[in-house]
Amino acid sequence: MRKIIGIGESILDIVFKNRQVMSATPGGSVFNGLISLGRLGLPVYFVSDIGQDQVGKLITDFMENNGLSSRYMNLHPDSNTAVALAFLNENNDANYTFYKDYTVKGLQGNFPPINPDDIVVFGSYYALNPLLRKRVKAFLEKAVQKSALIYYDINFRKSHSYQAKALNPVLIENYRYADIIRGSEDDFRALYQKQQAGEIYREKMAPYCDNFIFTAADKNVEFHCPRFKASLPVKKIPTLSTVGAGDSFNAGILYGLMQAGIKRKDLGLLNQSDWEKIIALGIDFSAKVCQSYENYIPKPESSTGVIN
Repeated sequence: MRKIIGIGESILDIVFKNRQVMSATPGGSVFNGLISLGRLGLPVYFVSDIGQDQVGKLITDFMENNGLSSRYMNLHPDSNTAVALAFLNENNDANYTFYKDYTVKGLQGNFPPINPDDIVVFGSYYALNPLLRKRVKAFLEKAVQKSALIYYDINFRKSHSYQAKALNPVLIENYRYADIIRGSEDDFRALYQKQQAGEIYREKMAPYCDNFIFTAADKNVEFHCPRFKASLPVKKIPTLSTVGAGDSFNAGILYGLMQAGIKRKDLGLLNQSDWEKIIALGIDFSAKVCQSYENYIPKPESSTGVIN
């Protein structure tokens, strides 16, 4: 059976607004998207490291209760599971403070088996961190070898902008691995001081990866490939929190690829209408998450696992 496999950090997100705690939920960029997909009944696996502590137990229990296998979570008795504090502003956008404990023993477990046309998803600073790079690269090399469809969410926070130049070779390496790249306006402002999707695609993405999705908060989502470009409006909705919005957008894209049976070899054959349908799902997933304090789409009410 075709499956989705992600690699990334596991973290407990504690969300504050007006100095009050609004929620405390398991999170992490790739993690959030996989929880949404697990809730829809898709076969999803996650590779990560956590401490053998109460927070780690909370995360693995949450995964199993939401359809995301914890089989490839590596437990470390001498480490603490990461925690993030998210402070919401008046627009319900978040500023983060992270508390992470990466050790030399991290990322030592086995990978899930990867088969042709499985989907592999990775991203954020986790995919650039020198302490983790060797293991992440081994995972991506295996995915390429097995002809998996690889989705890269750049998710580069401005707190790392001072490292942008030094990390550029690793970024380019990630671009080369990817079949689809998703990046936000904030990512490219921090990385390249650029905000125009067409310019970013031509100069930074196209030399390495054909398929590029550009998001910009409540502005239009743009898609660029060698044959055409498309632009889709984002729904104007009241928000409770934008934590997990981009991650859930990714989940919608992956859900669309899986539901349509689109494999790696099919990407170059998709027309504009095909991509617009897929991206519309990403926009829909993102909107649903913005209307709650959770980092993922709500569990479907019906047993079909289909979002209406």
